[in-house]
Amino acid sequence: QVELVESGGGLVQAGGSLRLSCASSGSIFSTYVMGWYRQAAGDQREKVATVTRGGTTDYGNSVKGRFAISRDNAKNTVYLQMHSLKPEDTAVYYCAAQRPGSSLPNSWGQGTQVTVSS
Repeated sequence: QVELVESGGGLVQAGGSLRLSCASSGSIFSTYVMGWYRQAAGDQREKVATVTRGGTTDYGNSVKGRFAISRDNAKNTVYLQMHSLKPEDTAVYYCAAQRPGSSLPNSWGQGTQVTVSS
């Protein structure tokens, strides 16, 4: 497993922007599919975005066109840039790492709270 540490969450007004970061301790970070997931109170965890080691991205329908995931393999870090935030984006955001060959994430960060006020 790799250790993942998120940062960058906070309180923002609707329409605003935030950038989340996730730093990994693993030396094989570049081989992993990295992703962001979120869980709102009372809801199930859902996928926000993923990025493969080659840079191919995928997004949940609710964030397409507003969020952008990226990674810097040299810094073992993955980012989530969020624009046009809505109150329904309020959730705990988790960074996740998925080993090659796995269908689901194998490691999770501790989560960072994002709150969007109306």
